[in-house]
Amino acid sequence: MISHTIDRAERFMFQTYKRAPLTLVRGDGCRVWDEQDKEYLDFVGGIAVCALGHSSPVISAAICEQSKKLVHVSNLYYTQPQTELAQLLIENSFAERVFFSNSGAEANEAAIKLARHYSKDHYGPNRHVILTMENSFHGRTMATLSATGQEKIRKGFEPLLEGFRYVPFNDLQALKAAVDESVCAVLLEPIQGEGGIVVPDSDYLRGVRQICDAHNLLLIVDEIQVGMGRTGKLFAYQHFGITPDIMTLAKALGNGLPIGAMLAREDLKDSLSAGTHATTFGGSPLIASGALALVKSLLNDGWIDHAKDMGNYFKKGLLDLQRQYSRIQEVRGLGLILGLLVEGEGSEIVNACMDKGFLINCVQERILRFVPPLIVSENEIDRLLNCLDEIFAES
Repeated sequence: MISHTIDRAERFMFQTYKRAPLTLVRGDGCRVWDEQDKEYLDFVGGIAVCALGHSSPVISAAICEQSKKLVHVSNLYYTQPQTELAQLLIENSFAERVFFSNSGAEANEAAIKLARHYSKDHYGPNRHVILTMENSFHGRTMATLSATGQEKIRKGFEPLLEGFRYVPFNDLQALKAAVDESVCAVLLEPIQGEGGIVVPDSDYLRGVRQICDAHNLLLIVDEIQVGMGRTGKLFAYQHFGITPDIMTLAKALGNGLPIGAMLAREDLKDSLSAGTHATTFGGSPLIASGALALVKSLLNDGWIDHAKDMGNYFKKGLLDLQRQYSRIQEVRGLGLILGLLVEGEGSEIVNACMDKGFLINCVQERILRFVPPLIVSENEIDRLLNCLDEIFAES
């Protein structure tokens, strides 16, 4: 029986999502409940968003306190939470400047604009092409879907914005061959999330950095899904021994609050000067206060190391399942962004898990994706592993 909520949603809203027939009404940590008060263990986490879990007391306290002081004044004025958040991100990354937005797509839009403006400032108007990776995902705005290396995302929205070319991920020779005098930057995810939880070879990003340096190209890393502690380091690029020029963040940065950020090195700042880029809501006092509480908790409360430990524990359990079931073809990922490549439709397993009280999802049709809150415990991981064991045994 379809609930009243689902019936109204289907009547009144654009049907742009393939939603599960499930209405969630509350959450606590790694658990959520539906309208019938059925409990689910959540290994989707808002798609790698709820780093500190649902209804985090850390986040709730911060935004509750800030809501009594100042919610919004626009970026015509300075505010303390936004400034403190900028400083904390700078002090813990390669970067020296931050621009705040409302989402990951907007952060990537800012990065694209900065790269093109900087290139025109220093190399003239004919150097504007950005190389991106096949199977990448960078957003749903016209610029970011044009940058996205998946035809199914771009289909139907032609003509796309010009100035993007796609090369295979994890292929340095293909990247070298694609560089010409029109190229100004390379944009990539250190680990592809929507593309299938693809971790590159250990020397790939160093090779990309060398190519960028050799041709004076900017290296932009999209850490929207993999950043903020999920891989066992604050930022995924830190695993690969490189320093990017620009980085984009969102998702877990707000633990569910709408915020994105573009971070860049100091010498790029003049290419986004007053009037070249702006946002009404980006980094508002309310949202920035929640993000500030999130970053402080990650840095001070041990959650990054916890994510590393739980990721290793979880991956070992998935590898144990792979040895038992031939239907599991590959275990992928790093930290708490993990995937299983399975034979057949992954959606069947997603639905079976939901029936048993576990939320997971599937990308690229055959890859089960696990991106739980970073606070997930061994016991909760064991419960999901047992559920998967039952499902694979039954199938």
